This record gives sequence, structure tokens and C-alpha cells, in this order.
Amino acid sequence: VQLQASGGGLVQAGESLRLSCAVSGFTVDEYPIGWFRQAPGKERWGISCISTSDNSTFYTGIGSVKGRFTISSDSAKNTVYLQMNNLEPEDTGVYYCAVSLHGLGCPVPRELYDYWGQGTLVTVSS
Repeated sequence: VQLQASGGGLVQAGESLRLSCAVSGFTVDEYPIGWFRQAPGKERWGISCISTSDNSTFYTGIGSVKGRFTISSDSAKNTVYLQMNNLEPEDTGVYYCAVSLHGLGCPVPRELYDYWGQGTLVTVSS
């Protein structure tokens, strides 16, 4: 099982980025996949989750993520995306994707994610 996160970069406030999480060893239709953010000096916490098997999605209620971010999956590419619009400096951090093999729909508690990608850095300047 492997997850490869990419798509991060340096942008200005108000701009957009699309993060990708390419997975192998399983399909995106089998298990929930979540996106997490770890800001400098802070804990890693969940941003969004998608579970194709039960058609569930989740967005954190913190930081007005819901309405600015959209999670989606592409079965043909075995990839999950996080489209981030109208980025704010508070969105800065390393973004990780992870998969939970516990058979639960979204949201999934952080401790139940089993495999993690390496992270991709997003920096939003004001």
C-alpha cells in the first residue's frame, strides 16, 4: 500500500491549488481516504475525507474549509484530489493523504488511518 501526495506549492492569498493523492496497492473505491494538514508547530488534523464505497464525504468545520475545498476521486487514475480555492495564509502547512482500512465511512478518526503519504507543502502568502 502506497500513497503519493503532490501538487503543493507557493501561492498568494486568493489563489487555488489542486492536490493529488495517487494510490497503489488498493483502489480508491475500496476504502476512505482523508486529507490532513499540519501547520508549523501544530498537530496534524483532518481536513476532508471521501469514501466512495458508501458515497460519503466530510469537511472540517474549522477554518471555513467547507465551501472553499472540494474532495473528489478518479477511479480510472486511482487518485483522490483536493481542490483548494480562495486560499488563505491560515491554510499553510504540509498536507498529507491517508487511507483507513477499517471499513468505516467518513469521517474516520485520525487514529484509524493506517497508511500515510509523504506530504506536500502548501505555502500561502498574504
